[in-house]
Amino acid sequence: MRAHLSTCVLLTAVALASACTSDFTGYHLASADAGAPDADAGAGAGGNGSGGNGSGGRSSGNAGMGADGGVSASAGSGAVEAGTGGGTVMMNDGGSAGAVGNGGNGGNGGNGGNDGGEVSPIVLLTGTPVSCAGLAKTCGADGTSSCCTASLVPGGAYDRSNLAAAPATVSDFGLDEYEVSVGRFRNFVTVYTQTMTASGAGRNPNDGLDPGWSTDWNVRLPANAAALGSAINCGAGATYTAAPGAQDSLPITCVDWFEAFAFCIWDGGRLPTEAEWNYAAAGGAEERTYPWGNTAPDTAHAVFYPSIVQTVGAKAEFGSGKWGQVDMAGNAWEWNLDVFATPFYVQGICHDCSNAVSTANSLRVFRGGSAGNAAGFLSAATRNSYDPGKRSPYTGVRCARTP
Repeated sequence: MRAHLSTCVLLTAVALASACTSDFTGYHLASADAGAPDADAGAGAGGNGSGGNGSGGRSSGNAGMGADGGVSASAGSGAVEAGTGGGTVMMNDGGSAGAVGNGGNGGNGGNGGNDGGEVSPIVLLTGTPVSCAGLAKTCGADGTSSCCTASLVPGGAYDRSNLAAAPATVSDFGLDEYEVSVGRFRNFVTVYTQTMTASGAGRNPNDGLDPGWSTDWNVRLPANAAALGSAINCGAGATYTAAPGAQDSLPITCVDWFEAFAFCIWDGGRLPTEAEWNYAAAGGAEERTYPWGNTAPDTAHAVFYPSIVQTVGAKAEFGSGKWGQVDMAGNAWEWNLDVFATPFYVQGICHDCSNAVSTANSLRVFRGGSAGNAAGFLSAATRNSYDPGKRSPYTGVRCARTP
């Protein structure tokens, strides 16, 4: 099912200036009391738990930009993208009605605003990756957080897309709390070359079958920095600007899969596997319907139609996942490592798995929904696909890390 919605109005965000350290020591573990937003005990909304109404001191974020282009959906569920004109994002039918997920398991709450009872402590990954060198702290709900914040996602077992026939286990991994911002990606553009990424780079250390980057993909990348900067200005709604400005804390969009992977490698990370991304979005074994819990999306939890993309992390007060990630439902779609395949998942048994069986034009997975999607299509269980060389003003990236 697909619907075309009206083109969104163009707005810009206001960037707030605050010094950010530029030294890069790599990520390492550090503990935090309860993650970025705080949570007060209260009457929980959903599942079997109680408590968990968020009251952390974060204000709403700034508005970003709209886009054109449409999206249809996969996996027996739909995704509706706002837009007019070209740039339609096609997503294959995964053939499973289970993609919507279930509404149970209020269980243990994560950050402020999550359904359930207890607040899960968040273990931060400290250190500043190169993408944040020289950038002000302009991300998060109050516009004063580092755009490069990341946290540890403790491994465990769960059912992918809430399907009992698709069990998986993942090992501990790090995951950025925010989608990659325009400012971070601009730092990549300034040093970019077509051959900068080494063969095998970006492997998942927990997956011995992951081949990492292939230099055969270099020809799919823009020829030079100027060509990359031009390519990611893919039309109405593109967020990139060549010069620093008000859009620096918006999510970078119009990046294709190859550029997203190359960025994460340069930044000391990698693309998350589909199993990892879904695990983090679902709160692991809690298998939440949405990253924050089982409460249906509203404007306090997520950026979705008829909104426009906003500052990364703007919904942190109520929309954070169990381990601190924000915008895993809405704002911008996020590329995953895996090749998209049917049946719904190709691996019957998944231990730190990814689907790496590909050709040059194999569709790649991307997940999470966007500002152009209706609320009904922001489930953590929904999976979608797109040509890895195509661009959309609603598609961005979030990097995984080795803790």
